[in-house]
Amino acid sequence: MTEYKHKFAVAPMIDWTDRHCRYFHRGLTRRALLYTEMLTADALIHGDRDRLLGFDAEEHPVALQLGGSDAAKLAAAARIGADFGYDEINLNVGCPSDRVQSGTFGACLMREPEVVGRGVAAMKAAVDLPVTVKCRLGVDDQDIETALDALADQAFAAGADALWVHARKAWLQGLSPKENRDVPPLDYDRVYRLKMRWPDRFIGINGGITDLAAAKAHLEKVDGVMLGRAAYQDPGLLAGVDREIYVEEAPTTDLIDAARRMCAYAEAHCAAGGRMAAVTKPMIGLFHGRPGARIWRRILTVEGVKAGAGPEVIEKALAGLAEAGGLESLAA
Repeated sequence: MTEYKHKFAVAPMIDWTDRHCRYFHRGLTRRALLYTEMLTADALIHGDRDRLLGFDAEEHPVALQLGGSDAAKLAAAARIGADFGYDEINLNVGCPSDRVQSGTFGACLMREPEVVGRGVAAMKAAVDLPVTVKCRLGVDDQDIETALDALADQAFAAGADALWVHARKAWLQGLSPKENRDVPPLDYDRVYRLKMRWPDRFIGINGGITDLAAAKAHLEKVDGVMLGRAAYQDPGLLAGVDREIYVEEAPTTDLIDAARRMCAYAEAHCAAGGRMAAVTKPMIGLFHGRPGARIWRRILTVEGVKAGAGPEVIEKALAGLAEAGGLESLAA
């Protein structure tokens, strides 16, 4: 088994962590592991693979998250992902949406750890890449002590290289997917206990972690930390990951440079028929909490959706930020 070294990751988030978001995030951190949105095995087997899986080489390291429960299909999808050049294959055992439940995958697999084990084993046999699992503590009325142990036991016995745990239960009945991200209480101690039980296996933690100080505190107890909404809504914090988490120099800690890096990318995307709004969407929170942030957000949001919009929208938003004193705050 290869050593798994990803101490920090940006969580897979449906409708958020698309290729444009990942390219943008990579301009802020060289080392963070980035994830695709969850893609079903059936979609990759039968769908438009170039559209679903295409990504820029600068996104590495980047992991493909799969949804599914059929071991043979998961293996086939993993091979497809490996052929596209992804660095890791991850199995979703945490999504609580109705669509996922109807397909018998995602969080409901917490009830079927043997199915997870078979899927992991099949993917490990199919690809020469790390195969990992992202799960919850349990679902509905499950005892989180026995449910998480059972899931981890099956995953690791099957050869999983890492287990990322969202430190909440998922309630499949009674809560919406959005509510499942906030309402079930966090229980970080349960993840810490799992790490004590598996001291030689990689255990990462996810859920409610809002900054790098909290991430570093978790890393005293577990092997990896995964941020979701905080990394998306305040992406500027990613500029500190390489320095604070890996004790390395970052590609840039200048948020202005990170924004301007997207101009050439946006120009190519729009020239190929893409919409500027797809590029600006993950950039909206870049100056979160700084003077001029509201102007930055407004220009990107309003101007980015207009017909014919291109990279000049980014420059216009930077000019608005400067007029509001945002550049001075960055230099301070």
